[in-house]
Parts: sequence; structure tokens; C-alpha cells
Amino acid sequence: MKEYLQSFNLLTKEEIDSFERQVTCKHLKKGEYFIREGKICKEVAFVRQGVFRSYYHSSSGEEITYCFTFSNAFLTAYSSLLSQAETAENIQALTDVELYSISRTALLKLEASSPNWVKLLKLIAEEQYIKLEKRIFILQKETAEKRYEDLLNNKPELLQLIPLNYLASYLGITQRHLSRIRKSLSN
Repeated sequence: MKEYLQSFNLLTKEEIDSFERQVTCKHLKKGEYFIREGKICKEVAFVRQGVFRSYYHSSSGEEITYCFTFSNAFLTAYSSLLSQAETAENIQALTDVELYSISRTALLKLEASSPNWVKLLKLIAEEQYIKLEKRIFILQKETAEKRYEDLLNNKPELLQLIPLNYLASYLGITQRHLSRIRKSLSN
């Protein structure tokens, strides 16, 4: 976590130390939730080790996986954290997870204490926005085959660590269609 924060070249050693003093180490077992729909998000976490999936339920009740979060990344139900309204998403551990959590209140105090925190949080929000925009564009613009090839080239860890039903949902296709694509590409 310290290396990740240092990589932005914004925070002083003291600011990072202050952050570290305010985090709590937590462990979640595979299948447990960081947050469930209908709850209000009160924390941000840094995933030290493990994998999460973020999903919501469609109007027909189907689980739609829209995001995976791996080690060395921040995790939160962002819109709920900002608005303090109930979230529509679920964030579930796909593996046993170790994370460092900081409360929204403590984060707001850090933000008020230094413009460096404001800059850092802005940068992280911008990174997340760009990632989301790319995801929307590829879902709307590319074929399922092209989306799968993109994962093969850019995120091979997804193909190794993620169960096929979640991967198919992430790609916006059925598991059967994913099997056909995988078979055609292996020939």
C-alpha cells in the first residue's frame, strides 16, 4: 500500500505514515462481502491480497458482473461513498482476501488536512473514470470475440482466476457463447 501511494509522487512520508496509522487490517473469506446492495458505504479499502467481483442484479434478478478488483488496488462502492445513499452493487470476495480499510470520516479528515490528498483522490477518481469509460466503449463497440481477445491480451489474470460464469457475465454473453469463443480461438 505504501509503495502504491508513493508511486503518485504527491504525498509526503508523514502523510503516508498518517494514512497507515488510520487503516485497519481486515480479512474476508472467499464468498464474503465487502458491501451488499441496500447498504451505505462507509469505507475505502486497499486490497493487499485477493480478488473481488462487483455485481448488481438486473430487473429480472440476474447477477451482472461488471468489475473485478485485484491486489494492490483501492476498492469501494464509490457512488454510495460519495452520496451516502444506499448502493445498488455487491462487492464479493472471490478468494480469501486481506485488505486495509479506512473510514470515510478519516479519509475526509485527511483530505481536509492537505491539498496533496485532494490531488491524490482526484487522480484516483480520474483513473477509475477512464477505466469505466473504456469498459463501456468496448462493451458497446466490439463483438464478444473481440472483447474476449482484449482480455487475453490485456488481462490474462482474469482468465486464470475468475470462474467462467462470472467471466461470461463480465463480457455480456452466456457461458455457452464463451465456451464457443474459447474453442474457436484455441483451434
